[in-house]
Amino acid sequence: MRRREFIGLVSGAAVLPLAARGQQPASRTIGVLGFGSVEGARTGFVPTQRRLAEMGYVEGRNLTIEFRGANAREDRLAELAAELAQRRVDAIVVFAGQSIVAAKAATTSIPILFFTGFDPVQSGFVTSLNRPGGNVTGISVLNTELLAKRLQVLCELVPSAKSIAFLYSPTSLVSGGDSVGNELASAAETLAVKLSPVEARHADDFEAAFATMAIARPDAVLVSADALMFQNRATLVRLAARHMLPAAYPIREFVAGGGLMSYGTNYSEAYRQVGDYVGRVLNGEKPENLPVQRVTRLELVINITTAKALGLTVTPSLLARADEVIE
Repeated sequence: MRRREFIGLVSGAAVLPLAARGQQPASRTIGVLGFGSVEGARTGFVPTQRRLAEMGYVEGRNLTIEFRGANAREDRLAELAAELAQRRVDAIVVFAGQSIVAAKAATTSIPILFFTGFDPVQSGFVTSLNRPGGNVTGISVLNTELLAKRLQVLCELVPSAKSIAFLYSPTSLVSGGDSVGNELASAAETLAVKLSPVEARHADDFEAAFATMAIARPDAVLVSADALMFQNRATLVRLAARHMLPAAYPIREFVAGGGLMSYGTNYSEAYRQVGDYVGRVLNGEKPENLPVQRVTRLELVINITTAKALGLTVTPSLLARADEVIE
């Protein structure tokens, strides 16, 4: 495995660990609302916890973390968000657009810190990026822009591609909007490829979605950055391999699990930045005064073993641009 660290975020002011200054912050409780399982939420939250520990907040010592998971059932999010609000936690952390909708509906006073791939201004969650207002702020990456770039890289990896399926969840804030469709349509036209949308609303829909692709016979698949996709990445990688379809994914975890390639955010780094904001809120800062930060550095990851299995040749130019190559 070869890796070049090329990931970063525009961070706020550095916060020295309170423990290093001989001070111990007061005990706090935070809620974490996940779209998937509680176990998945715990695993994804590890980088956030590490940053909080550096700031003096350690679970089991002066920090209690209440994890809630909707098990990919969007209808459960409102109930779980209300439960956290009723417990009067000091902050609620969310990592999916649907979770922000639920958390924002549950409370107007408890700070809500997010990382997500939608436009928080366009979605009405903050007044502006620089001055969020209200009780919501966090870290954002515009997956609309990333989808177009991911499509471009996929076409470089599969230069013979003329037809590409776009697998997405129509209920997602990230991939269901008109702006996404317009951006992708423009990119597809520039690249001279036909883009065919394929819907999946639930995990049970993936088998049928790939069966549809088997009939249509696209040359490759572009996978959207939806919470539904993240929670079922092993299934998607397995189905793509079964149908011998080159697929482009949003994050490296797909590629580490056998997927062909990804272009997008390093989520561990982004979650760590969320931890910085959570710590600052616990220290007394108000969400309305913390600008929404944008992820500014992204990573391209390629799985050479999978490329060979699909009969693809990765050009030296593409290899040189990759931040990580898995062999």
